Amino acid sequence: MLASLQRFLTLALLTAAFGWLLYFGLGSPVLAVTGFVAMMLAYSAFFAVEFLLLRQVNKADPTPQASCRELLRAWWGETLTSPQVFCWRQPFRSQATPDQLSPPERFQGRRGVVFVHGFFCNRGLWTPWLKRLEGGGHAFVAVNLEPIFGSIDDYAAQIDAAVRQVTQTTGLPPLLVCHSMGGLAARAWLKGMKAESRVHHVVTIGTPHRGTWLARFGHGHNGRQMRLQSDWHAQLDQGMPSTRHALFTCWYSSCDNIVFPASTATLPGADNRLVRGAAHMQLAFVPEVMDATLALLENPMR
Repeated sequence: MLASLQRFLTLALLTAAFGWLLYFGLGSPVLAVTGFVAMMLAYSAFFAVEFLLLRQVNKADPTPQASCRELLRAWWGETLTSPQVFCWRQPFRSQATPDQLSPPERFQGRRGVVFVHGFFCNRGLWTPWLKRLEGGGHAFVAVNLEPIFGSIDDYAAQIDAAVRQVTQTTGLPPLLVCHSMGGLAARAWLKGMKAESRVHHVVTIGTPHRGTWLARFGHGHNGRQMRLQSDWHAQLDQGMPSTRHALFTCWYSSCDNIVFPASTATLPGADNRLVRGAAHMQLAFVPEVMDATLALLENPMR
């Protein structure tokens, strides 16, 4: 469903931009090029507003403040990364790298991975990760969380099914790798299924563990759940084992243009790791994050 929607939006934008360019190209080249560039880069101007907001909101946050240079680098990185995700991988290449589960004997005794994307994303987000694992000795499943604007609690069943698939294939509890809202879905799964013993480790990348300032503008069910100090967040850890957060590694950034204040992407008792100069989508593809996360597949614990 999301891939179809993003294909439509991408093709509509390209049609409008190139139509403008052709219509005004002969009579007014300056107007033609100006309008074309404005339509193609409007999203980058929107990002700039987000970075101005995060800079202001983060002033009261204990996370080390980002420098202007880091913010500029992150803005440019997000400008380059987002079209790759939202205009190519997700709408057109979401099934380019299928789940890797067979033949099962190939993966026995080797740790597998379950990938969980975030809000308004699909499994295509993980394509660089899947390509890196493709053909190797680790089974993986990348879920598609639907409905797009549904309750985060309802995604737990999809995660549970993926965990069962990978565990049955490998004989070992899998590693969960989650971006943004996907980390909250993983926590909802842990709570609902009491599943601490069924997972090796949970890595979250830019997850609004305690909400995000921007979610005040979200009106879908999951958007409301991600608001700062929401009732849903308050109930998420009720009755949890004292060791649950020790299962987590939380990557976060003081340049995250979606999840801020920055410290809301951390959990008490988790291995919280700050990345400087990386924006929200960009954070999922930082080599340090990818390398350290996939290294957990070789960890013999559990």
